[in-house]
Amino acid sequence: MRHLKKNRKLSLKRDQRAALLNSLVRALFLKGRIKISLARAKEIRPMAEKILTKAKQGDLSARRLVLRYFSPGLTKKIIEEIAPSYKSRDGGYTKIIRLPNRKSDGAQMAIIELVKG
Repeated sequence: MRHLKKNRKLSLKRDQRAALLNSLVRALFLKGRIKISLARAKEIRPMAEKILTKAKQGDLSARRLVLRYFSPGLTKKIIEEIAPSYKSRDGGYTKIIRLPNRKSDGAQMAIIELVKG
């Protein structure tokens, strides 16, 4: 039983799952909204919100933390363009919109997007 286990495995090994989630969060910050399965959207939401919360500080330690996940170009975009628009917001930077099931395998689909700050 999976009592007290908060993360989903997504049928992937640990390193593959980390790479997938990292690339999905990267795509979310680059595009502003992405269409993925509901389970994946629910998994990347906490990651994206923690990164944005840290990026709002804008100091050197925040920049280095974001650099752990993303390239210098994307880090600059997050800290200088995206994060300042959420200065007055204390959380809830993303929104998940449910969509109908995918035809091929019946997976519940969703759009996750950054809320306009």
